Amino acid sequence: MHETQESTRRSFITTAGMATAGVIGTGVASHAVKNVQEPKVIGANDRLRIGVIGVGGMGMAHVRSLVGQTKRGDENMEITAVCDVYDLRTTDAQAYVEKELNTKVKAHKDYRAILDDKDLDAVLIATPEHWHGKMAIDAIEAGKHTYLEKPMTREWNWAQKVYKSVKANPKIAFQVGVQFTTDEKWKRVNDIIKSGKLGHPVWSQSSYCRNSKEGEWNYPIDNRAKPGENLDWDMWLGAKYDLAPRREWDPQRYFRWRKYWDYSSGINSDLFPHRLTPFMLALGAEWPLRVVASGAIYVQSDREVPDTWNVLAEFPTTGQIFISGSTINETGLPDMIRCNKGNIEFSGGQIRVTPQRPYADEVEETNEKVGGTGENITLHERNWQKCIRTGETPNCNVELATKAISVCHFAEMSYKQNKAVRFDSERMRVLR
Repeated sequence: MHETQESTRRSFITTAGMATAGVIGTGVASHAVKNVQEPKVIGANDRLRIGVIGVGGMGMAHVRSLVGQTKRGDENMEITAVCDVYDLRTTDAQAYVEKELNTKVKAHKDYRAILDDKDLDAVLIATPEHWHGKMAIDAIEAGKHTYLEKPMTREWNWAQKVYKSVKANPKIAFQVGVQFTTDEKWKRVNDIIKSGKLGHPVWSQSSYCRNSKEGEWNYPIDNRAKPGENLDWDMWLGAKYDLAPRREWDPQRYFRWRKYWDYSSGINSDLFPHRLTPFMLALGAEWPLRVVASGAIYVQSDREVPDTWNVLAEFPTTGQIFISGSTINETGLPDMIRCNKGNIEFSGGQIRVTPQRPYADEVEETNEKVGGTGENITLHERNWQKCIRTGETPNCNVELATKAISVCHFAEMSYKQNKAVRFDSERMRVLR
């Protein structure tokens, strides 16, 4: 075990041991959901008013997508408010929307001002991971339909709380931002699996690999950012809400936060939800029985999170999923689901079914093109907007998203505790 990994593991065990016995062990039922405001009923012809919380890189990608939909007339909607702890980001987003749509947009530094806005129907949250759980619950309690960027939560205890909150408020349209789940390909694969013609799922494989000389997540540092002047560093940390430790200003942590355990688990939470969630959709999402993870820092020593990461998850009836990740080598694994009678391979919009040799007379080899929209932000947003109006279930709903992110959370526990993590879904408890 590398020194970085060992020191991280030791520091984690001090707190995670108590968390496993306490917060994690108490299960979903431990979180008391407040009386929430009823969401507005948005009819087919009603204008949907959206506020965006967090307008950095991903947040602005959503802003541009929503503005594009409005300009094209795809949806009867508008962005009426934006929010960020960094003033320059807020004013840039505000100016962009006002210029493109010739409308007035409110600008806030504190996300609670957006939630207090009675004119707003829905919020899109695109903040750093450690804020996801609290903001999502606050939005639900404010009666706002909620689009929450992936990963759903930074920690397992927050995943349980969000799950409980959404389940208790079924009128809220809650979508997690794993855009792949809106690609029709995965639903088609699910139909093939459910048909039984390929037999029992045995194990599935996927990967998310990148490589860059500059180092993954080393985004540009904006030297105009001045805590206490135009940036609320204390609010960003969230220390008073126990979201992350209190620290002195560090532009590395602010602009390149995915490299630090306080705010992210790197490959595990930023990249793996993209692959793991659609695979679980295709297979039929279940809670994991056991999760094992391994990882290390081999090259990129400027970070706390591993640059190489592997996870094996076992499920009650859908076999095992192996997923591999790297930020120092971009050659990944073919996406595949193996069943005892045949395999499903997919790339882009292609789905190829091949028989196992003993079942060649039962399983027909096929190659079909389905979907192929990939990670389309606009289509995923539109699915959420449709569900707000119709009451349908979003593609990346809380049931699917929580089961998928549980694998990532248990993988982090496995890595830091240096052991397999077992889960009892009946009692919603991590087992020792």
